[in-house]
Amino acid sequence: MTEQSDTPPDGPSRDSAAGAGPEQQQDDSPLAWHLRDAEEALAKLGASDPELAGTLARLLSTVATEAGRTPRFARALGKALVPPGPGTAPRPAERPRRSSRRAPGVIDPFAVFAEGDEAGLRSRLGELSLEQLRDIISEHGMDHDRLAMKWKAPERVIDRIVERVQSRTAKGAAFRGRPEHATPRHDEAGGPTAETSPQ
Repeated sequence: MTEQSDTPPDGPSRDSAAGAGPEQQQDDSPLAWHLRDAEEALAKLGASDPELAGTLARLLSTVATEAGRTPRFARALGKALVPPGPGTAPRPAERPRRSSRRAPGVIDPFAVFAEGDEAGLRSRLGELSLEQLRDIISEHGMDHDRLAMKWKAPERVIDRIVERVQSRTAKGAAFRGRPEHATPRHDEAGGPTAETSPQ
């Protein structure tokens, strides 16, 4: 009663996919149209490349069988085949975040130190959170031994910042030939005077 002689051996059966019953009623379903289109496309491809057509037919058959057998696979397959809407497109610019990239420090410790002294710098640093102190450490490259960024006590981080600021300021003053917080520039021997030693 049903005509199945024209169905390719690798392709799905139109009648079996549409279900038992009169073919004329089932041929109007969207599934029947898709099956017919796929069958015609595979037949055309098979005329020029039978091996590829057979491979595609087996692939489609395997995917359809697994989707029919496993609901979870069918749902995942459905989501993968539906293009994302305009509101669901990922925004890659917001995702990547480098752990080494921190915010700039809220204060410049060198400027604060130059305007006052160690006590003034410690006072300003004491007002900051641990993360803000770490921002300063990172911005000015003060974690040379890779320990300061791991410290949990803000006091230790403050000590590191003050120590680094004092050290770099003293070196910079020596290069410039006029030490900070000192009235005479050099003694007769050409070195810094004793008044610059507290730093």
